[in-house]
Amino acid sequence: MTACIVGWAHTPFGRLEGETLEGLIVRVATQALADAGIAAADVDEIVLGHFNAGFSAQDFTAALVLQASPELRFKRASRVENACATGSAAVHQGLKAIAAKAARIVLVVGAEQMTTTPAAEIGRNLLKASYVREEADIDGGFAGIFGQIAARYFQRWGDQSDALARIAAKNHKNGVGNPYAQIRKDLGYEFCRTESEKNPRVAGPLKRTDCSLVSDGAAAVVLADVATALKLGKAVAFRAAEHVQDFLPMSKRDVLKLEGCTQAWTRALASAGIALSDLSFVETHDCFTIAELIEYEAMGLVPEGQGARAVAEGLTEKNGPLPVNPSGGLKAKGHPIGATGVSMHALTAMQLTGAAGDTQVRNASLGGIFNMGGTAVANYVSILERIK
Repeated sequence: MTACIVGWAHTPFGRLEGETLEGLIVRVATQALADAGIAAADVDEIVLGHFNAGFSAQDFTAALVLQASPELRFKRASRVENACATGSAAVHQGLKAIAAKAARIVLVVGAEQMTTTPAAEIGRNLLKASYVREEADIDGGFAGIFGQIAARYFQRWGDQSDALARIAAKNHKNGVGNPYAQIRKDLGYEFCRTESEKNPRVAGPLKRTDCSLVSDGAAAVVLADVATALKLGKAVAFRAAEHVQDFLPMSKRDVLKLEGCTQAWTRALASAGIALSDLSFVETHDCFTIAELIEYEAMGLVPEGQGARAVAEGLTEKNGPLPVNPSGGLKAKGHPIGATGVSMHALTAMQLTGAAGDTQVRNASLGGIFNMGGTAVANYVSILERIK
């Protein structure tokens, strides 16, 4: 335990008309420092998570955070990127700076503006997070990739359309209570299960309700070493923070097992000295409903091939034994690439401090986070606990 989250900020996610990437970054940086009660002058390092890949004409963005305050001028600032796990990569980079005693206070910002990009370009941009040599021509972009994964899972383990609809319905129901969520509507199981004009098939067996959203948004957290954190108003400590990178080509892996996810969870739980059952809730990376289904198995909640059991038996409901995505997940909340992992950490800290409002999980004491880039290529797990 070397660092804590001591403050945070979060914009709404969605199509944010009239916003700029720069404006989103500056807003959450300013608000997170205010929430932590820390002056900009006391920040030692800044880390920005920003995927971009063509979403922004400005591709050198770390210094934009400095515009939140003149007192941030001349601070160390770096941008990190690791596909859809970019936000968690930024958080973990901040943790490393504190662990190395190179910083006492780190400001971490994650941001993306996606909706100003023409629809045809969005898919091409996201496919830059695939193994381009073999996967860039898959129809439907990343939806096509996960559509293939879903079809192969169905072939191996049977039709899971009911389970995917239950996951989508669960997350949309949870998202109603999240003021930051892009979609705050309980769509219901029947709508999510039925192919229709409003819920068309997108790729393979995946329908629109199986796919996360194209979003704008930003989030920020302030990290501090434990001694500093304990002097501040609140402190949510990292019991574990693990990063596992797997092969990029899907052809070199069994993508139905998400082995990088399994490794990251195994290492994090061992590092924290706990079992999965000790967690109060999990925020996991449901870029597509099939991803959440397989993640149930990869994290060890149910055996391989039995992911459907977790949702059918209510294990992952908000009032179940292990609530998964009480925030609504990427499915309801939205998925502005660079912001997603930082958002997961901010929302988990809110849960652990009793500040999650209508998404609050009862008696939340330990929170798990899984954020992945690509098809479980970049895998980050954090385990958080409130200590003040």
